[in-house]
Amino acid sequence: MTDLERIGLPQARRIALAAQGFAARHPAQPGPARLRRVLDGLHLFQIDSVNVLSRAHYLPAFSRIGAYDRADLDRLAWGIGAGAKAGAGRVRGRKLFEYWAHEASLLPFETHPLLRWRMAQADRGEAGWTRMRDYARERRPEAMALLDRIRLDGPLATSDFEAHRGQSGWWEWSDTKRALEWLFWAGHITTATRRGNFERVYDLTERVIPGEVLSLPTPADADAHRALIEKAAAAHGIATGAELRDYFRLSPEQAAPAIRALAEEGILVPVDIPGWRHAWLHRDARRPRRIEARALLAPFDPLIWARDRTERLFGFHYRIEIYVPAEKRRHGYYVLPFLLGDSLVARVDLKADRQAGRLIVQSTHFEPDAPDHAGEALAEELERMAGWLGLASVQRP
Repeated sequence: MTDLERIGLPQARRIALAAQGFAARHPAQPGPARLRRVLDGLHLFQIDSVNVLSRAHYLPAFSRIGAYDRADLDRLAWGIGAGAKAGAGRVRGRKLFEYWAHEASLLPFETHPLLRWRMAQADRGEAGWTRMRDYARERRPEAMALLDRIRLDGPLATSDFEAHRGQSGWWEWSDTKRALEWLFWAGHITTATRRGNFERVYDLTERVIPGEVLSLPTPADADAHRALIEKAAAAHGIATGAELRDYFRLSPEQAAPAIRALAEEGILVPVDIPGWRHAWLHRDARRPRRIEARALLAPFDPLIWARDRTERLFGFHYRIEIYVPAEKRRHGYYVLPFLLGDSLVARVDLKADRQAGRLIVQSTHFEPDAPDHAGEALAEELERMAGWLGLASVQRP
């Protein structure tokens, strides 16, 4: 057996940053094509309901290309702003769908066949949250009744069913939501659009996702797992086996054969990184000598969502503290790490006061080894974020 190539931590960090789209300078006017390239590189945007600053799915692209038009992402995701009827399913120009990938995510249509095995598992009651699985078995008729209602009445949200709860008699809100989410997991319905307070509006999958996508062959489970691991490897550049499977939430049993197959094909190359176990390099990963990034990172950015990886790559211990009581928080409620060059040098607790038109900096904590110019660079990035969010000023403590 030949000796493994030894890659030092600084180079591994640069490889990871390049794979995540941080090696290029921000374009002067980032348009839809550049936005789509970000998505093609990351393969998904994670969705989260917290809106204290901005919805999570908008932030990764801003971190990588700067002040793009968020309406461009809305058009790709739901057709909003493209002259689409609110709640309509299939919309011209729409390129993304919602499903469970790393977590709830926006994904390109072409990923749909690669996740049908997960939908089939949910349909059999083998995936999804425990109390949701009842709807695959003994409570299936209840879920099918909801499906029939959507088929007849068109796109509906949970609140639409709740408004008519008295007519059906036996629906409780929690049951309604769980049944709809099981139908979503199982691929019977998907998100037509979002409305109000980001409420998901469901419609039949065949009325949202184009027929040419749904007619694509469904790969064997093993082939789908292999394709998802390959996407994860390209997005990471360099990673452990556990990190590769975590990207799309595969089990060890699903991921291990896929990693072996990709290694046999030479797509994944084993490398030696001090302190890492079983590290893999994607054969096409870029190896820049320098990274000159400057970005505020959402808590759900794929660069940092695996907290152990963040700590190994950057020596940066990061935990989101939304669910921590206020008096016990160390750094704040919605804290964004600040990337400068190839290092995470600070963390900033941010809030958008939309009514007053201010980006509020609730606290800032610099790392002990942050460079002297980190404060100035952060101030410039905060001004840029405020402008992108349509806020007139930055309020600092």
